[in-house]
Amino acid sequence: MDCSRVRTLVRRYCAGEENWVDSRTIYVGHKEPPPGAEAYILQRHPDNRIVSSKYTFWNFIPKNLFEQFRRIANFYFLIIFLVQLIIDTPTSPVTSGLPLFFVITVTAIKQGYEDWLRHKADNAMNQCPVHFIQHGKLVRKQSRKLRVGDIVMVKEDETFPCDLIFLSSSRGDGTCHVTTASLDGESSHKTHYAVQDTKGFHTEEDIDGLHATIECEQPQPDLYKFVGRINVYNDRNDPVVRPLGSENLLLRGATLKNTEKIFGVAIYTGMETKMALNYQSKSQKRSAVEKSMNVFLIVYLCILISKALINTVLKYVWQSEPFRDEPWYNQKTESERQRNLFLRAFTDFLAFMVLFNYIIPVSMYVTVEMQKFLGSYFITWDEEMFDEDTGEGPLVNTSDLNEELGQVEYIFTDKTGTLTENNMEFKECCIEGHVYVPHAICNGQVLPGASGIDMIDSSPGTSAREREELFFRALCLCHTIQVKDDDDVDGPRKSPDSGKSCTYISSSPDEVALVEGIQRLGFTYLRLKDNYMEILNRENDVERFELLEILSFDSVRRRMSVIVKSATGEIYLFCKGADSSIFPRVIEGKVDQIRARVERNAVEGLRTLCVAYKRLNPEEYEGICTLLQAAKVALQDREKKLAEAYEQIEKDLVLLGATAVEDRLQEKAADTIEALQKAGIKVWVLTGDKMETAAATCYACKLFRRNTQLLELTTKKIEEQSLHDVLFELSKTVLRHSGSLTRDNFSGLSADMQDYGLIIDGAALSLIMKPREDGSCGNYRELFLEICRNCSAVLCCRMAPLQKAQIVKLIKLSKEHPITLAIGDGANDVSMILEAHVGIGVIGKEGRQAARNSDYAVPKFKHLKKMLLVHGHFYYIRISELVQYFFYKNVCFIFPQFLYQFFCGFSQQTLYDTAYLTLYNISFTSLPILLYSLMEQHVSIDTLRRDPSLYRDIAKNALLRWRVFIYWTFLGVFDALVFFFGAYFMFENTTVTSNGQIMTTNTHMIFGNWTFGTLVFTVMVFTVTLKLALDTHYWTWINHFVIWGSLLFYIVFSLLWGGIIWPFLNYQRMYYVFIQMLSSGPAWLVIILLITVSLLPDVLKKVLCRQLWPSATERVQSTCTCGHDHLPELTLLACPQSPSPWAMFQARTQNR
Repeated sequence: MDCSRVRTLVRRYCAGEENWVDSRTIYVGHKEPPPGAEAYILQRHPDNRIVSSKYTFWNFIPKNLFEQFRRIANFYFLIIFLVQLIIDTPTSPVTSGLPLFFVITVTAIKQGYEDWLRHKADNAMNQCPVHFIQHGKLVRKQSRKLRVGDIVMVKEDETFPCDLIFLSSSRGDGTCHVTTASLDGESSHKTHYAVQDTKGFHTEEDIDGLHATIECEQPQPDLYKFVGRINVYNDRNDPVVRPLGSENLLLRGATLKNTEKIFGVAIYTGMETKMALNYQSKSQKRSAVEKSMNVFLIVYLCILISKALINTVLKYVWQSEPFRDEPWYNQKTESERQRNLFLRAFTDFLAFMVLFNYIIPVSMYVTVEMQKFLGSYFITWDEEMFDEDTGEGPLVNTSDLNEELGQVEYIFTDKTGTLTENNMEFKECCIEGHVYVPHAICNGQVLPGASGIDMIDSSPGTSAREREELFFRALCLCHTIQVKDDDDVDGPRKSPDSGKSCTYISSSPDEVALVEGIQRLGFTYLRLKDNYMEILNRENDVERFELLEILSFDSVRRRMSVIVKSATGEIYLFCKGADSSIFPRVIEGKVDQIRARVERNAVEGLRTLCVAYKRLNPEEYEGICTLLQAAKVALQDREKKLAEAYEQIEKDLVLLGATAVEDRLQEKAADTIEALQKAGIKVWVLTGDKMETAAATCYACKLFRRNTQLLELTTKKIEEQSLHDVLFELSKTVLRHSGSLTRDNFSGLSADMQDYGLIIDGAALSLIMKPREDGSCGNYRELFLEICRNCSAVLCCRMAPLQKAQIVKLIKLSKEHPITLAIGDGANDVSMILEAHVGIGVIGKEGRQAARNSDYAVPKFKHLKKMLLVHGHFYYIRISELVQYFFYKNVCFIFPQFLYQFFCGFSQQTLYDTAYLTLYNISFTSLPILLYSLMEQHVSIDTLRRDPSLYRDIAKNALLRWRVFIYWTFLGVFDALVFFFGAYFMFENTTVTSNGQIMTTNTHMIFGNWTFGTLVFTVMVFTVTLKLALDTHYWTWINHFVIWGSLLFYIVFSLLWGGIIWPFLNYQRMYYVFIQMLSSGPAWLVIILLITVSLLPDVLKKVLCRQLWPSATERVQSTCTCGHDHLPELTLLACPQSPSPWAMFQARTQNR
């Protein structure tokens, strides 16, 4: 027996440090490993079939019905429909079944059509041809037949058919370029690297001879993370083990660019590919309006049950006398007399539930969905939110939160790329205390007249010349930049001064700015070729450095390093990063001089980086290689082990100098923040930058004003005093003026008003959030929140991505439960975007991960102003009216039915005809409110932009509060009383004609149950429609067409249904009822009178409120009506200019 196999199995499944259940082994080319190497364990994996569809031909009907009836409203109406079928109810099952059938059918057709399109797309994808290697030859087969372990060849501009490990390419350096626009929206080219030991295999025969196995993690959806290793068997000796990361993984859906062909081995196929795993949607967010709507539905459900219960009890009280229980014209059968009393009562209760069930509007759900879906297009169609520079417009990833844009109370924004342009310009560098300021270079464009080098301070002496050039070499080598070349150039590149400049590509604009800036100082990075980095020095000589290791940047370490070997054999570690990350690891260098320059640049709002290095001897390098290799090949906790290894390697450094890069503020960022503050929204900046840099940006964008008193809650402050003392001191300071900064009176109009700005860093936040031994961390959090509530703005600096989400969650779950919005442009902002009630991604230069994971995306920060103050305002006004109006018109509809039971012996007789019951919410009253909810503008767009304070009128869900809800409900009850009793008194005096008909003595109209119900229904339809017309401020021809057209449709339908237009309908009970009712002149007068009386209270209430207690919006409406469509001069006054908006902060910083 082969003992090596037993040892391998025991090590893997019993004694290994790694959990091998979470990994898989792939045999490249389906070849077994050499005898004695490892056990061959056949594993089953899915084929490469992609299934994005939800249904099949056989399961569509049951599955779709199950999904639709999971919605509580649909399920409720299904129960009502079944009750109507089972027991004897006063209304036909058609009245509930037809609206339900209409809603279910329309939804099923829509979902079925969408799924059919998905089936077509899946079939096109699964049947596309793929080239793979079989027995040394190129074979073609359909994509769906691809299996894990197959070796695939992909040509230029083709899409990768599955997730592949990159083995080799037609490029000599073993690289390829891909675009991932279909995955994450990023159109820039990304460079991927082949496995070191296989990149030389360029032919099908070479690849077919490869003997290797791959061990990697099980499929997971993170597009930017992959952990694995490859074992290459070159001979009978132990295999060569190489680590595999995301740079070796080619994802399904990505496209090969600028590379003739590549070979790769399939590791994830079909529904296990990262693209397929990302099909699943994010967690559902629910708006405040939706929550209010559900609460109101519960209230109306309770009202419905109460009505049914009251009528059931009163029915048996009224029928307690025998002659009422069994009148002569309605004798009971023997079986009916013997039925159990409780069973009869329960049956009657269900019958009353069916009779009154229309108070719950099933069509409201459909209307709300249509309003949200159609309304979302107003954002994407907004030409003012289109950015011509980038060619991008706003995106709506979900329409469920449209109205939430009008309820935002807190905005959490990133700084770099969101408030600033993320368009870096190299300003200066400081080496050994000497400052170098080149002429400006930005994005490869040298400004006019830029030539030579400006030197500040004295030039370094001969002894410091070596450090100066070492600094320049460090910046030329310590990066991940790719050089874009249109043709292969074998010779050295020319310097910029000699006529040709290099074009650099990087995911980080900082790196490009630094390399371009150093280019002006005499050192030019040329390219990476065959693992050698080439730079051009001042003497136009090409220097080659072998790239040994890259210690990648991450947001926790806040630094990156490279290990290179010079042509003379010297090994260097170059490290660059944030000053807080570099200074603690430095043991030599002019730290004090460089620190002073860094702080000065930070105060001026510049982004700073420090550069350090150390020389490594061969023994140290061997130790580093061993340490890194062990961490890189680990399948479990690889990131943790790499972080520990980096911590050991990046220490005992020699400080060389620092750089300063300027990131300009975005256009109109300051105006946007000022408008948001006037709207009563508190703006917080969450950034990873150092405090001084972030504070300067906050002053520039008017987050902090000249009279803002800055309060610091930083690590340095806590070191001087305890956290407890600092928090209580800040609390005392802000609570002295606690009344001056509430949402209702803080508008930012007064330049002399005292307000506070809080600055907190990540370390201090960790202490606040950290649970203490005595379990009193909640007290610190509450104290911190109290301080924040009384500050006009908060700046959180040195924040890790997870801390950003913690801040958002802390505010979101505070006792006020404010609506939060997070906006950012980078991957480090995704966590807070997902945490906030509304997440907005900026389509910026750091990729599209933020935009992909957000609810909405905008090209620039300035577009947030219109999105909230205009679109959000309109969305909330429209949908709140829609919700209240639906409940109002259904109270008007059902309450007369409730009153009617007192006049018909609680016999469950319906007041309205079946057709009217069915079509009231579907046809007669549906279109006007839908058009209103899409087009209403209670004030003009320009007015909303000029006066952001109007946003306060709708704050805190103002239009869906209980007071407003009760008003609408009682208005509906009042109108219903007018409809019912107005018609009742009209029919009060009746006489019997010679032919047996009952006729009213005052109107000479034939009296009957259906005439009475039709009169009530006619007044009701006209009243609720005209009520909406009175509420409409923005009239277009579409509004006129829909409102008056709906009333006309009701009249035409009633004539049709009464047999006037189509006589063959004369068999049904409504024959000639409508025309008989309208044939009486007094009936017309009564209809007009009842409509007027119904609308009068609402009109009087609006007139009185506008005169006595007008809101800001109503004052603006009155002003516009009078022809003065402008704001008071006070709102347009500019604050006096301050000679130094934050001189006190600078002085305090410099005096530390």
